Amino acid sequence: MFETNRLLLRKFKEEDVFDLFNYLSKPNVVEYEPYNIFSLEAAKKEVIKRSNSNAFLGVILKENAVLIGNLYYEQINSEFNTWEIGYVFNSDYHNHGYATESVKKLIDVLFKEHNAHRIVAFCNVLNDPSWKLLERLNFRREAHRLQNAYFEKDHSGKPLWFDSYEYAILKVDYTKIANT
Repeated sequence: MFETNRLLLRKFKEEDVFDLFNYLSKPNVVEYEPYNIFSLEAAKKEVIKRSNSNAFLGVILKENAVLIGNLYYEQINSEFNTWEIGYVFNSDYHNHGYATESVKKLIDVLFKEHNAHRIVAFCNVLNDPSWKLLERLNFRREAHRLQNAYFEKDHSGKPLWFDSYEYAILKVDYTKIANT
C-alpha cells in the first residue's frame, strides 16, 4: 500500500466491487478502454481478477474510503527495465487532481523502489484528459501512431482503427525534475 496526501493506493479487495462497478459502468469512463461498460456480474469477476493481480492498484479516497479509480503498471521489458502505466478514474471525481496525485506517486514508486529506467504510457489521441495528465507529469510524447489499434469492429466486421500517442519518461529526467 502507498499513500499520498489524500489517497491510498492498494491492491483490490473483493468488497470494492460496487465502487468498481460504479465507474466501469459509465460510458464516458470506458470510452477509450479495450472493454465496454461493465454489468454488476462482470464487475464481480473483474474485482476478483484484480485482487489476485499485482498489476492493478485501487485508488481510495482517505476521507471516505471510496474506490475512485485504478492504476495499472507492469514491467514490459525486464532487460531494459521498462514499465508501462495506465489509469482509469470515476468521472464523478474528475478535475480534483486525484489522477495526477496518484499517478505521480506510482511513478515515484517505480523509479525509486523498482529502479525503473523508463516508464511508458499509451492513449487514444482523442482522450485529451489522458495525454494532458501525462504532459503535466513531464512525460514526453514520443510517437503519434496512425491507425495502430482497434478495440471494436463495425457491423460488417471491419476494424474501427484509432490513432494513439506514446509517452515516456526516463529516470534521469524524473530525477532532474524531482531535484528542482
